[in-house]
Amino acid sequence: MAIEFLKGHGTQNDFVLLPDPSARLELTPGRIAALCDRQRGLGADGVLRVARAEALGLPSAGEWFMDYYNADGSVAEMCGNGMRVFARYLTDAGLAEGPEFVVGSRAGDKQVIVHPDGSVTVHMGPATITGASVAIVSGRNFSGVAVNVGNPHLVSIVDDDVAELDLGAEPRYDKDFFPDGVNLEFVNPLGEGALRMRVYERGVGETRSCGTGTVAAVAAALHLAGTDTGESTVDIPGGRVTVSMKRGEATLTGPAEFVARGELFDDWWASHG
Repeated sequence: MAIEFLKGHGTQNDFVLLPDPSARLELTPGRIAALCDRQRGLGADGVLRVARAEALGLPSAGEWFMDYYNADGSVAEMCGNGMRVFARYLTDAGLAEGPEFVVGSRAGDKQVIVHPDGSVTVHMGPATITGASVAIVSGRNFSGVAVNVGNPHLVSIVDDDVAELDLGAEPRYDKDFFPDGVNLEFVNPLGEGALRMRVYERGVGETRSCGTGTVAAVAAALHLAGTDTGESTVDIPGGRVTVSMKRGEATLTGPAEFVARGELFDDWWASHG
């Protein structure tokens, strides 16, 4: 059985995309981790299975469901950059009609708009402030605002240049507050309507970008300014996205690009089952 794949990225947050409309592939944690490994696999921050919601038995008003997994094989609720890549694939492959449609995710249905230039806007839903907490990275304490964007985030606004932070060590955090782990964002304000960010994603490590993380960063910055409405660009190592917030409801707009298409060897797939 030929197993098709595509490789794509959204602001250099990269993914292996597996077209599997009938959800027949057995996506074990071992196979996902091997696919994402940059030495023994294709290399990626995560895997996106393109499957019909009905085939997965998961609820959605849309036909297609973004079945997303982190690089370590764990299931993830939502990925903003992945959703942009997923949506663009559906339009490029002729699987979605019109530029605007609904895609299912474990964080609920998401309305998407694929623009003529290939960029994609995702209606991300609410970004909810859930409190405050502290994470420890490389021996340093970072206090931050906890934000839920369908998945958990802790956003730390820092005075130091985020480019100089040491994010190499496995972070420690309050596991009672974040029982399912947490994504950590480190943010510099750059003036009105502009932020710079680095991110440490659960199950992956530092990535070049995180879509839900950029939404969380803007939500936290607005919250600290006493509002829940506004717009900001967010510069991440992989590029720039724009986040708009209106009464806590967020949209995320940014690029989605494809790099390659191919087929996995059957014996490689079987050996990692």
